Amino acid sequence: MDVLSAALATARTGSPASGLFVRHAPWGRAYPRIESAGFHIVLQGSCWLTRSDADPIALGAGDVVFMPRGIAHELVDQLGAAITETAGPADIRFIDGPGPVATLLCGSYQLAADRTHPLLAELPEVVHIPARLGSHAALRAAVELLADELHSPRPGGDAAIPPLLELLLLYLLRAWFADAPHEMSGWAAAFADPGISAALRDMHENPAHGWTVESLGERAGLSRAAFAKRFTALVGEPPLAYLTRWRMITAARLLRETDAPLAGVARRTGYGSEYAFGKAFKREYGTAPGHYRRTADDLLRAGV
Repeated sequence: MDVLSAALATARTGSPASGLFVRHAPWGRAYPRIESAGFHIVLQGSCWLTRSDADPIALGAGDVVFMPRGIAHELVDQLGAAITETAGPADIRFIDGPGPVATLLCGSYQLAADRTHPLLAELPEVVHIPARLGSHAALRAAVELLADELHSPRPGGDAAIPPLLELLLLYLLRAWFADAPHEMSGWAAAFADPGISAALRDMHENPAHGWTVESLGERAGLSRAAFAKRFTALVGEPPLAYLTRWRMITAARLLRETDAPLAGVARRTGYGSEYAFGKAFKREYGTAPGHYRRTADDLLRAGV
């Protein structure tokens, strides 16, 4: 599994949600902070995204914004417009008025905070992907398909919308990393580096393997020292520290989503004994694996 796919697979919980909203100016809509990730796509018209501690962002038709940590913000038809509503479960989909119309596709994703991959943690508070002619065709296609399903409900819609939302998240993150400047450090640069991306893929595909800095460097076509230096500069931590982090993220997912015995989880994440695994897991998550699993089960039964 490649790094981006793995990061999303381990982070996602619950089901994504979405809806179409039509507003005629004047309008202003507040979005309180949420314990999930949110997105907006302007399908028609224009608006502004504002928040208390940052410059406003002008949004036009085709623009996508993604808030990976669910920050509080507002959408308004123009700067200075009064906030007339607050987003919530009983949202009104269509509000008429005298001014120009804006059509918005909005939604959210449940991402587990305790399993956040550093790739996702690196994202800014607001990911803005402007519409540009000829760019990110896959993202545009996913937006059009999702908007069509929401605008014209048909048999099978309940089966079609969730996977389209998953594709939307993947494509918008692909677009963000593809647009990042090549000279920047971090995950965008790691993806662009053939050697580092090859080593990352190996760690993700087989976290139980007894990887060493030397063996990973060989996979990357680099000496041990050169690989360790480049990996640390791009990813933000040494290779074996990242490997341990990925093993623990994988273990947390297995504990939450499967009934595999602790010894089996230990083997699948590269630990020769349940004791060694438990010690590493408690150091990372502050609790024993068994307690973590029981807590996750309790939350699942409670619908959290």
